[in-house]
Amino acid sequence: MKILVTGGLGFIGSHTVVELQNEGLEVVIIDDCSNSSETVLEGIKAITGKMPQFEKFDLKEKALVEDFFKRHQDIQGVIHFAASKAVGESVSNPLRYYENNIGTLVYILKELVKKNRAQFIFSSSCTVYGQADKMPITEDAPIKPAESPYGNTKQMGEEILADTCKVTPGLQAISLRYFNPMGAHPSAKIGELPIGVPQNLVPFITQTGIGIREQLSVFGNDYPTSDGTCIRDYIYVVDLAKAHVLALQRLLKARNTDNYEVFNVGTGTGSTVLEVIQSFEKVSGVKLNYKIVPRRPGDITKAYADTTKANTILGWKAQYSLDEAMKSAWDWEQVIRAKG
Repeated sequence: MKILVTGGLGFIGSHTVVELQNEGLEVVIIDDCSNSSETVLEGIKAITGKMPQFEKFDLKEKALVEDFFKRHQDIQGVIHFAASKAVGESVSNPLRYYENNIGTLVYILKELVKKNRAQFIFSSSCTVYGQADKMPITEDAPIKPAESPYGNTKQMGEEILADTCKVTPGLQAISLRYFNPMGAHPSAKIGELPIGVPQNLVPFITQTGIGIREQLSVFGNDYPTSDGTCIRDYIYVVDLAKAHVLALQRLLKARNTDNYEVFNVGTGTGSTVLEVIQSFEKVSGVKLNYKIVPRRPGDITKAYADTTKANTILGWKAQYSLDEAMKSAWDWEQVIRAKG
């Protein structure tokens, strides 16, 4: 059983490759390494005992995508992570995001519709909900106008996938809308490797804690929450990776009730920014240098998942607490800094 993982050297992708290989599946990775490193392959091998196949190229190159599928006609499933993901950058460079996130999806789907049967897992996002009207957020919540070109590419990606599935009976697909991934593998052999200034809260916290960043900015303390800071649902990356494997197995075993399905993946619990900082200070014993600054445009007040559907239908549930996930992130930060 051969599975293609695009963006498989990235943060979520690499952890998913580990879980796939642990389940005995053969994995082929495509990654252009624009936001990742080939060194991740060694970490995957160290954890699983097996080196996945790897091809380095840019999925925007349509001819290369076509050639890949001609050479790998035995691929039975695709988990698609490859995408640009920085919200702020998407605002300043929207065409890059539309070309990269939408164009590559279309090229892959064009190859899959040629097959009699193909399984596809799409890396979607809770950003499709915008500021939801009710908490926790269910899969039936309205899709709000996107706050950024990045968010819009996730909405458009889901629409493209749903439209394609309607007219392609052999294409079975699931979109996983996940909330805020964090942490690292418990072995500390793979984890989040942000290039440049981190875009996500947790790596910025750990980099500040270890002294790489001078100070963490907390954007706003006047939101209508318990401590005035924004609320998000932080999901441990290994839990998230296992959700991808279960979703893929649902399709491979033909357990799906529709050829396009959607699931939220989160913990179901919201944590404020200050609670996340407190978690770091608790597990690390390090006092974090942070300051309150004005709100950041585009930030929503709160977002956390209703995970009932994933719990009952996929048989998946988050296992790790915020503190456990944070401890793994801190362990990883210390390991990569020790390596220099």
